[in-house]
Amino acid sequence: MKTIRPVSDLRNNFAEISRIVHETAQPVFLTKNGYGDMVVLSMEAFENLQFESEVYLKLQTAEKEAELSDTRYSSKDVLKAMRDAIGGL
Repeated sequence: MKTIRPVSDLRNNFAEISRIVHETAQPVFLTKNGYGDMVVLSMEAFENLQFESEVYLKLQTAEKEAELSDTRYSSKDVLKAMRDAIGGL
């Protein structure tokens, strides 16, 4: 369930909001005059979100490239190419 708090809680109850975002790894949504204003995340949760976004964008790019080519590779071909690239480990 979303945690929604007034923006004044950021000033008045900072320690509690910090504890919530770190313990739950979920964002706290802050409102101003009853409307959404900000989102507070822990650094770890933010970095995870950034990583997931980067992976998603790379997958989108790969899908677009795949649409432009008829070449397909088997999993064995991909694993062999990866092993060759890292020195046969």
